[in-house]
Amino acid sequence: MTHKSADNTGNGPRVALFAGSFNPFTVGHDSIVRRGLGLFDKIIIGVGHNHAKSDDEDVAARVNAIRKIYEGIDAVEVRPYSCLTVDFARECGAGYLLRGMRSVKDFEYERDMADINRRLTGIETVILFTLPEHAAISSSIVRELESYGHDVNSFLP
Repeated sequence: MTHKSADNTGNGPRVALFAGSFNPFTVGHDSIVRRGLGLFDKIIIGVGHNHAKSDDEDVAARVNAIRKIYEGIDAVEVRPYSCLTVDFARECGAGYLLRGMRSVKDFEYERDMADINRRLTGIETVILFTLPEHAAISSSIVRELESYGHDVNSFLP
């Protein structure tokens, strides 16, 4: 099997960036990472800082929580970022963006982003379909349930 490098020449390790706000990081996100480890030599989980939505302490707390999930798994690295995702991918040496898709509603957005990212940088996007048991789980739904006092532990890794 040919290994792809960050520049997709096939001469180095296959590194993917799995990016998002991950507020919170759900079992669906975890599933994508763990399944992605079968495709890539390394996955960098990039926790994006959205200046309109969160502060640095919130991002740092999410980074630390996600790091705990993957303690002892050298092929997973968790890092915060606040720039354009494809710029962060290049900074990290990632040749691929790893994405999850829950439903057909996500398709057009993901396709358009993959096309723009490829045009800008040549980086390829690899999309894994969410497992059926995780398809209804989203960070926003988990946050809403939690805000009403519901136990959300079954939705979190």
